Amino acid sequence: MTNRFPFPLRWNDNDQYGHMNNTVYYEAMDSGVNTWMMRRAGLDPAGEVIGLARASSCEFLAPASFPDVLEVDIAVARLGTTSITWDLAILREGAPGREAPLALGRFTHVFVDRARRRPVPVPAPVRAAVEAELRIGAD
Repeated sequence: MTNRFPFPLRWNDNDQYGHMNNTVYYEAMDSGVNTWMMRRAGLDPAGEVIGLARASSCEFLAPASFPDVLEVDIAVARLGTTSITWDLAILREGAPGREAPLALGRFTHVFVDRARRRPVPVPAPVRAAVEAELRIGAD
């Protein structure tokens, strides 16, 4: 099983300087994490429990531009009671390990009851998949 998800760049991902716009890094991270949760952990985006973004950050290390194909490497910095802080690396397709990341990011999801928007425990299938498949506490 992979903890990497492809993110092919599109023509309109380039900004006026000819490289991937900083907002696209966040789009890649968000897409990678949510794809992982839906495919590997069975999270239903229309279900009663949803993950809301609480915080995010990104350190930009090297440029990318169309037509590059990137990969989002997913790990977990912290698995809490009601939240997960994802530890993310954006890499060129096929890059070994995390030695040459284009960007390093963090993204925290707080799981909430869809109707009341109040925190609830990380869903058991998500917790189990994180514990079984992902590197936790990579700091």
